[in-house]
Amino acid sequence: MVERPFNKVIVVGAGPSGLLLALLLSKHGISVEILEAADQLDQQPRAAHYGTPAIPEFRRAGIVDEMRKRGMRLSTLSWRRPEDHSYIAGFDLSDVLSDIDGEDLRTHCYPMQDLDALMLEEITEKYGGKVLWKHKVVDIGQDADKAWVDVETPEGKKRFEGDYIVGADGANSQIRRSLFGDEFPGFTWDAQIIATNTYYDFEKFGFHDANFIIHPENFYMAAKITQDGLYRITYGETPGLTREEYLARQPGKFEEILPGHPKPDAYKIINFSPYKMHQRCAPKFRVGRFALVADAAHLCNPWGGLGITGGFVDVGGLFDCLAGIWDGKADESILDLYSAVRIQKWKEIIDVLSQENFRRVSDKDPATRLERDPFMQMLKRGETDRPFLKEVMLAGLAVRYDFTQHYRGEGVKAKV
Repeated sequence: MVERPFNKVIVVGAGPSGLLLALLLSKHGISVEILEAADQLDQQPRAAHYGTPAIPEFRRAGIVDEMRKRGMRLSTLSWRRPEDHSYIAGFDLSDVLSDIDGEDLRTHCYPMQDLDALMLEEITEKYGGKVLWKHKVVDIGQDADKAWVDVETPEGKKRFEGDYIVGADGANSQIRRSLFGDEFPGFTWDAQIIATNTYYDFEKFGFHDANFIIHPENFYMAAKITQDGLYRITYGETPGLTREEYLARQPGKFEEILPGHPKPDAYKIINFSPYKMHQRCAPKFRVGRFALVADAAHLCNPWGGLGITGGFVDVGGLFDCLAGIWDGKADESILDLYSAVRIQKWKEIIDVLSQENFRRVSDKDPATRLERDPFMQMLKRGETDRPFLKEVMLAGLAVRYDFTQHYRGEGVKAKV
């Protein structure tokens, strides 16, 4: 019999980061309880593209092959001029990242609601886990032996206890608010974006898998998210309007900005959601027996997918730390290292690059962006220098960190 250092982890939030963490922990034999305030998985249009640094976590969770079967991988990406959508710079990764030591590290594409459903299916059917729906955390506490959350449930208020509790409950995280109040350092962009899932034939206009149109007001992204031609179109709008006003303006915006200047009968919108953009990071990602991951811990604008990709990398790092404690190969101090490292990665990589990505797509002078942009110039070089492009793309793996290098000894022993 093996005596373990702890018994159970509570994950608050059945979004992508919470489900991935629960799946990794469950697969490792660690008991997990998932609490979710909503009554079902979120169906709003959210991230659908997961960058190179996240792929190893999907492999460890055992879902990468199914993601590839059900979804797709993106090879081509371009930045384009607003007036005629002509090509400025971009890349084709089909021969650069498709086989890195036997792994395809191109951006993987699978709509978030479908990815959530896949992970939930794995948790429940393979590992006997479950999500407690309509369980809203309202307060938290901890002592030397345990942590707890007070939860509003359909049966009334209840208390749930665990050895560790992870806030994976998104940008409005109750766990983070309970730990730090309104303290969430950073800023909110004075900009408005609208995310839609839309069927439109971009391919007949020569568009790539993912496309960024540069303009100070009419910037947008059009990226394919399903094999049958569904695209994520995310575009800039005037701040301060109501959802109804944005809906009323949408046909005119699409006619103005999309190639072919389509009327509403030329496309089909499946989802429509306005979003504000933030650059924020919590003071700590670990306070005693509580930890934060992904949007509960940090936010960045969505251009380049660094928020969701970085969130999944958070999850992998926190899993390694908890698994190390569980296996007797690390003590609790590794959680402080998790906090320090992930905050450093956000400040030095995610925040910096995501801000530059938004400034690039919303540049005031698209005609001269290439001559002022070292990154786009590197991509132009990479069109003919493929080893150089591979080096540039793999540099993104710097957002990862191997916490297992801090493990010690042989781990747990059977109790005699």
